[in-house]
Amino acid sequence: MNPPEGKTSWKKAAVVAVPALTAVVVLAVGMAEGVLASSFAVSGAAFQVSSGKLTSKGLASYVQVDRSADGAGHPVALLGIGDATLSDICQSAQVGTPLGTVVFKLTAGGRAGEVRASNLVLDSEDLVGDAAFGQVQIGRDASTLDTVPGMRGEAGQFGLQASEVSVSRVQSHARSATGGDFKLKGLSLDVNLNGKACF
Repeated sequence: MNPPEGKTSWKKAAVVAVPALTAVVVLAVGMAEGVLASSFAVSGAAFQVSSGKLTSKGLASYVQVDRSADGAGHPVALLGIGDATLSDICQSAQVGTPLGTVVFKLTAGGRAGEVRASNLVLDSEDLVGDAAFGQVQIGRDASTLDTVPGMRGEAGQFGLQASEVSVSRVQSHARSATGGDFKLKGLSLDVNLNGKACF
């Protein structure tokens, strides 16, 4: 028997709504736990990232190809950092405009206090610094990496990981950076024509 006009059949609605709601919850939980990557097209240029010192419980890395909006591929090393503390942070990008080159620059930390990040993933073209690793494993299958939640590559792919890492005088050119939780003390954002980059 059909419900009267203007009434809702809650049983029929539940049949449709419950599976859809379950799928949304699974996706949301997966992204929150770092199991699923929230992917996006990267910009055409790399940006600079630097820090006086970075320490982290957990490090995992493997190679992948990032895609920009025009479809071009950019090989990067995914650097997954589990629970990180940074003495300071600087991020800068040079952007071409009709007025000339503008430097978009973000800084935090320093005198304001340490910067903290969890499940931070840096799509990096390079990394320079003085590093110390704890319980490092180089050449481990990327599909079995387990020190940083969600940081796993394809089976047979080269990977490395460490239980902990400390890097001084960090400098990197990156395509993107994403994090589950980022706490920036003393945040400062500057946009200047012909401004000074991080390094």
